[in-house]
Amino acid sequence: MRRALTAAAAAAAITVLAAACGSSTQTGSDSSSSKVVLRLGFLENITHASALIGIKEGFFTKDLGQGVTLKLTPFSTGTEEATALLAGQLDAAYVGPNPAIKAWQTSGGKLIRVISGAASGGAALVVKKGITSASQLKGQKLATPSLGNTQDVALRYWLKKQGLTSSPTGGGQVPITPITPNSDAVLAFESGKIAGGWEPAPYDAEMVAAGGHELVNEASLWPKGQFVTTNLVATQSFISAHPSAISGLLKAQVQASSFIASSKSQAEAAANAELASLSGKSLKPAILAAAFQQVTFTNDPIASSLIADAQHAVSVGLLSPVKNLTALYDLGPLNKQLSEAGQPQVSP
Repeated sequence: MRRALTAAAAAAAITVLAAACGSSTQTGSDSSSSKVVLRLGFLENITHASALIGIKEGFFTKDLGQGVTLKLTPFSTGTEEATALLAGQLDAAYVGPNPAIKAWQTSGGKLIRVISGAASGGAALVVKKGITSASQLKGQKLATPSLGNTQDVALRYWLKKQGLTSSPTGGGQVPITPITPNSDAVLAFESGKIAGGWEPAPYDAEMVAAGGHELVNEASLWPKGQFVTTNLVATQSFISAHPSAISGLLKAQVQASSFIASSKSQAEAAANAELASLSGKSLKPAILAAAFQQVTFTNDPIASSLIADAQHAVSVGLLSPVKNLTALYDLGPLNKQLSEAGQPQVSP
């Protein structure tokens, strides 16, 4: 199984020098004339394939521009990414909606902005085959990636809607155990230590391959099956200080999304190759195909679902009420890139 790096491994992060970085000056309208380091976080998930493909295909290296050094740090969970953002260890990150909301709220709305969408879908509750209804989950231990992450909130909220209780400390009628990295949850499922888990792709697909079945596909719970799984966020300070680097980052995101849409098999191969490079183990072809089948890659951040995610987190006691979440979005730079690429604009 693959093992993702944690925030503690930030010192070992991959550093990539952007094109023409021999220059000591920053191009564009950036306020700084010195070289810029863009510290980008992401997860080793297929729901973060835009990041994986952007790295493997060199979109980031090509588009970030003169004098920009890209420092890449893979994480195990979005909760860890949010912690790193709050600690000032990242400038941008591919991250799920709930960790983004938490970082926004914790900083009083001052830390980050969502600058693009990246993925919709790609998460499911997979359980052992003997479980076919919600009522059978009583007393069964389930896993999520981390307390308060997007899949954790989804599971707790769904259980509440089914009349079942859970608690942040693993109590209630359905005990929930955060397991990091996600690959360890697959191992725990295979060994019978847990009855299942609400996991992102490809880990839900791996649980199915290990003998489980989907009890709930998260897409079935949302209007038209659309809900944000991954957004691209950046700190407000970096957006203000280095707008041309942000433009380059967004150009790479748009290119990665277009590459997936136009060259699916090549995109799958690129994402798998990058996973292998990071973890030392690639996905089996059937798992790779099943994982990509679940995910819609889109630059639209699907803001309505993020707002609903916040309400769900409040409902299960993992978030204090938060207002004016539309202020979390800064989509002007993205829409400029979409316009230049001849693609439709998005809105919060």
